[in-house]
Amino acid sequence: MDDVVSIDTLAAAAAVALLAAVLVGLFPRMPVPQVVLLLAGGIVIGPDVLGIGVPQDVRVLADVGLGFVFLLAGYEVDLRLMREDAGRRALLAWAASLGLATGVVGVLAAAGLVKAFLPVALGLTTTALGTLLPVLREKGLLRGRLGRYLLATGAVGELLPVLAIAVFLGTQGRLAALVSLCAVGVLAIGLALLRRSVEEGSRLARVIQAGQNETAQITLRGTILLLLGLIAVTDQFDLDAVLGAFLAGIVLRRWVGAAAPVLESKLDAVGYGFFVPLFFVYSGMGLDLHAIAHAPLRLVLFLVLMLVVRGGPALLVYRGVLSARERTQTALVSATALPTLVALTEIGLRSGTMLPENAAALVGAGVVTVLVFPALVVALDRRSGVPAPIRGAEDPAGSG
Repeated sequence: MDDVVSIDTLAAAAAVALLAAVLVGLFPRMPVPQVVLLLAGGIVIGPDVLGIGVPQDVRVLADVGLGFVFLLAGYEVDLRLMREDAGRRALLAWAASLGLATGVVGVLAAAGLVKAFLPVALGLTTTALGTLLPVLREKGLLRGRLGRYLLATGAVGELLPVLAIAVFLGTQGRLAALVSLCAVGVLAIGLALLRRSVEEGSRLARVIQAGQNETAQITLRGTILLLLGLIAVTDQFDLDAVLGAFLAGIVLRRWVGAAAPVLESKLDAVGYGFFVPLFFVYSGMGLDLHAIAHAPLRLVLFLVLMLVVRGGPALLVYRGVLSARERTQTALVSATALPTLVALTEIGLRSGTMLPENAAALVGAGVVTVLVFPALVVALDRRSGVPAPIRGAEDPAGSG
C-alpha cells in the first residue's frame, strides 16, 4: 500500500507549493529561493513537526516530480556546449573534483567514518542543475557568458555522477544499468527516425502538427508518456530511471528543434506547476532530523567537503575567463546538490553499505547547499550589478 496517495497529505503539499510561490511574489527581494521554502514547508508538514503526513503518502507523484527535475535539466542542456571552452573547463573541473573526493573519502574510510566509499565520493562531485534551474532562470543568470559556464558545469556535474552511479551502484546491477543506457540509445535513434518522417511531410507529420496545441497536445502527451514509461520500467524509482530521464530530456531538445521553446513552456507549466514542487516538499518531509541532531558534526563535515571538493576546482579552472565574483558564483553553483544525493543514500541504505548517520548527514548537507548557496549566488549578482568584461573572454554569439 506504499503507492497509495493520501489526498490529505497531497492537499497539504499543494498548499505549501502555492504558499511558497505567493511569498516569493510578495517579497521579490527576499534572498531565499523558492526551493528553500518548499523544503522547509515539507519539514513543517512532515512527521517531525506537524505530522500531517509521511513521505510515503505522496511518493508515487514525487517520483514523477523527480523525473521532471532531471528531464527538464536534460532539456535545458545544449550538448554543443561540450565542444566549447565552457564544456571543456567543466569536464576538467569535475575530473579534479573526482580526484579530490577519492583522496578525501579514502582518508575518512581509513578513519572508520565512512563505510560506503564510492557512493560518498560520487556524492561529493554532484551538482543539482535541475534544482538550480528555477532560481538561475528566474534571476536571469543563464544569459550571456556566465550563463553558458554555469549550464556547462551544472550539466557535467549532474550527468557524469549519475552515469557512474547507474553503472556501478544501480539497484538492479550493472547489466540492468547498461541495458537502460542501450534503451535510451535506441530511443534516441527511434526519435531521430520519427523526426525524419515528420520532416518529410508524412501523414503522421500532419497529425502531430495539427495536434500540437488546444485539446490534443500530442507532443506534450508523448513526452509525459516517455517520462512515465522510464519510471515504470523499475519496481521503484532509482538511478537507472533518473539517468534515462536526464538523457531523454537531451534527446527531446534535439528532436523538437525549432519548436523547443514551445514544448519547454508546456513542460514548465506541468513540471514546475505541480510535480517538481511536490518532489521538494516530499524531500523535506523525508529529512531525518533526529539522525542529524545526533551527529551534527557529520553534516558540517560533508557541507565543507562539498564546497571544497566540488566548488574549489572552479576557482582555479575558470581563471582568465571569469572574474573573481563569477568564479565564486560558479563554485557555489557547482557545490549545490540534492536530488542525486537523495537517490545515492537510498541505494546505500538498501544495500546496507552506507551508515544511516552518513546518509542523513549527506542529505542534510545537500539541503543546506540548496538553502544557502543559490541565495549567495543571487546576492553576489545583485551587489555587483552588471559584470565587468574580462579581457580575452568574449560573449559567444547567440549565447543565452
